[in-house]
Amino acid sequence: MGVWWAPAVRVLVLQVAWALGGGQVRYSVPEEAKAGTVVGRLAQDLGLEAGEAEARRLRLVAQGRRASVEVSGASGALVVSSRLDREELCGKSAPCALRLEVLVERPLRVFHVELEVTDINDNAPLFPAARKNLSISENSPAGSRFPLEGASDADIGANAQLSYALSPNEHFALDLQKSNDRNVVPDLLLTKPLDRESVAVHRLVLTASDGGRPPLTGTVELVISVLDTNDNAPQFNQSVYKVQLPESATEGTLVARVNATDPDEGVNSEVTYTATNFIPPSGRDVITVNPTTGEIRLTGALDFEDVSVFDFRIEARDKGWPPLSGHCSVELEVLDVNDNAPEVWVTSLSVPVPEDAAVGTVVALLSVSDRDSGANGRVRCAVWPASPFGLVATFAGSYSLVLREALDRERVSEYEVEVRAEDGGAPSLRASRGVRVPVLDVNDNAPAFAQAVYTVLARENNAAGAELARLWARDPDEAGNGRVSYSVAEGGGGAVSGGAWRSASSYVSVDAESGRLWALQPLDYEELQVLQFEVRAVDAGEPPLCGNATVQLFVVDENDNAPALLPPAGGGPGPGAAGEAASGPGSGALWAWAAWGAPAGQVVAKIRAVDADSGYNAWLRYELWEPRGKGPFRVGLYSGEVSTARALEEADGPRQRLVIVVRDHGEPARSVTATLSVSLVEGAEAALAAAGSSSSGPGLRAAEGDASASAATNVWLVVAICAVSSLFLLAVVLYGASRWAPRAAVLSGPGPATLVCASEVGSWSYSQRQSRSLCVTDGAGKSDLMVFSPNFPPPPGPAAKETQPEPPALLDTVSAPPFPAPSRDAPAPLSPFSPAPLAGGGGGRAQPPMPEGGGRWAGAGGS
Repeated sequence: MGVWWAPAVRVLVLQVAWALGGGQVRYSVPEEAKAGTVVGRLAQDLGLEAGEAEARRLRLVAQGRRASVEVSGASGALVVSSRLDREELCGKSAPCALRLEVLVERPLRVFHVELEVTDINDNAPLFPAARKNLSISENSPAGSRFPLEGASDADIGANAQLSYALSPNEHFALDLQKSNDRNVVPDLLLTKPLDRESVAVHRLVLTASDGGRPPLTGTVELVISVLDTNDNAPQFNQSVYKVQLPESATEGTLVARVNATDPDEGVNSEVTYTATNFIPPSGRDVITVNPTTGEIRLTGALDFEDVSVFDFRIEARDKGWPPLSGHCSVELEVLDVNDNAPEVWVTSLSVPVPEDAAVGTVVALLSVSDRDSGANGRVRCAVWPASPFGLVATFAGSYSLVLREALDRERVSEYEVEVRAEDGGAPSLRASRGVRVPVLDVNDNAPAFAQAVYTVLARENNAAGAELARLWARDPDEAGNGRVSYSVAEGGGGAVSGGAWRSASSYVSVDAESGRLWALQPLDYEELQVLQFEVRAVDAGEPPLCGNATVQLFVVDENDNAPALLPPAGGGPGPGAAGEAASGPGSGALWAWAAWGAPAGQVVAKIRAVDADSGYNAWLRYELWEPRGKGPFRVGLYSGEVSTARALEEADGPRQRLVIVVRDHGEPARSVTATLSVSLVEGAEAALAAAGSSSSGPGLRAAEGDASASAATNVWLVVAICAVSSLFLLAVVLYGASRWAPRAAVLSGPGPATLVCASEVGSWSYSQRQSRSLCVTDGAGKSDLMVFSPNFPPPPGPAAKETQPEPPALLDTVSAPPFPAPSRDAPAPLSPFSPAPLAGGGGGRAQPPMPEGGGRWAGAGGS
């Protein structure tokens, strides 16, 4: 156990020490060390025992460049494997450190080793070239300084510190200039004037030494040539040259040829020519001299009107050192040619010109000139076209452009007038100047609409602010005179809504700038079908002018009203609740009697409904929803008449419950559901019910009375019927004749009234108020009033209790002053039954198979 524990403890201690020490081993080796040189005992420094280096495969991880060191497999030492060149590895960077990765397996560990390669003095100073040529004039003064290029050393530190020495010479010395903290730059200093005739060439040796031990050196040969002194200046054969040229002379024309001589020899006698001192300075752009031959030529065009005389000097300079020069003057006179066309200038322009300006109004002042002289500069002018403007000469070279005819901006809004000028040269030259004369608008045109009458179609229930149409009025004037604003004319139209006149501005508005016509509120076809009004367009001129257009707005009906059930028309079944929209249809509870053995085709009841919409949206159809299949009853598709489909049998049960859906033809269709309970009785009972129904006056009310009173009455009725049928029937007849006899006046009577009225949105509803009230809609259409007083108790049996619907919520209505309230002791109204068919179904008239136009259909208040 101790044999294995000791190595583990040693490895653990080594790892802790390695972590505390940063995990890195550093070695140093000089460059150019021989192959096989031991750099360090890597295995031992990594804490490996003897023999572990080879067993655990201690090795270097391969690097991107060729490795210059390697690990000895047996000893685990780090040795040099190839030449180490610090300058190749690191250049001028100091220190030069190589970062190595060492890999040990079993267990796998990676160590980082840093190897620093130290510099040795193995590079001598090196000059850019082995020979340097210098040229110095023999008259250069003592103390003149000539910079030299220094040497460079690839080593670093003290091995790269350079010093310079110059071979002995009586004319030159070496002056060292410090360029930075490490290097110096040599300058050659002239200590004694030179004499070319004595020594023409000096050869010196510049030596550079580094700071190594031992130092290394580099040399460069300095070859100094002494230049001859130039002591004779060139001389011209004449001091002034005078030349005349026409301004039409082309580029390249020879102006003159000058010549200068120099008595010196060699380069000191070679002369070059240069043109200087141009007056005016623009002459250097049109005149040049050949530096070798002395020929003066034109390099640009001459312009007499710009410069008539050019003065300049010619300098002749020899090629000696220092160069000497001589000078002469040249005078070039330019002769005039008719090369300039007349010029027309607008000195004053009074635009725009009002279209009502008077004849003779001055529009512009013109100035005409010609830069030529003599006959070439005399100019005559004319204006084109001749109307409506003309030219009037004021004094020499000045003209006035005046108005000679009346203007009309709507016919011509702008004129392009051309003033033409011609000089008296041969050949003559011409020029012209265009004058743009805009005409200022005057408000002399009223806005005019594209149409006198606009027809606009708008769907009802549109969103408030929806755009209905765009109106546009044209005003040929411009700016404010043609800027049109729109408005609905006051008193220009309206419509009758709810019995009151409403102006068009309460329905629509027009944008003052764009003429967009939008709705101020949603339009209701049932309230408004046609709205006619006037739109006024007014411009912003002074004084403003206006125009009008008539707008006929037709409201297009949409299917926004669901069918509504109507009360029975005397003795028939009555709806118990108002219908709802197709999306959430309500239901109406109706009662009817039918006798056993009634033949097929006998009308039992008639469902009456109305739709506040028009056209297809108000065309109603009736469908039997329940029961489906072969039931004993059927309903007329467009008449709403419920009739027997076959002879009634006892197997059909004592009562039939029919669910009838009333739909319109709108898109999407809306519907209301009516529930009809048909009680099947004996023929005598049916006849008695029919007799009671015929004497019941205006009709039977729906089953929507007070629930508690109905329940008590139903119990009493059941007991009474079971006790004595004849007494019950007699009591019913007598009670009906005395209590619920038909009233001569609709708005009077002791019994509680049930009111059916058209609401503001065109639907039908019931009122359960115990006091009589009057409900009138805002609009004139379908605003019928119907009041019913129940006469008969419900039929015997449990069916009476099941058919009592829950009273619907009270509806808010616009009511007239209420009638006197009935006594609180008055009994609650009961739902009547009647076997007779309803009269006046479908809104008071039979509905055709297809609607005609947009007229209202199924009006309330049937027979």
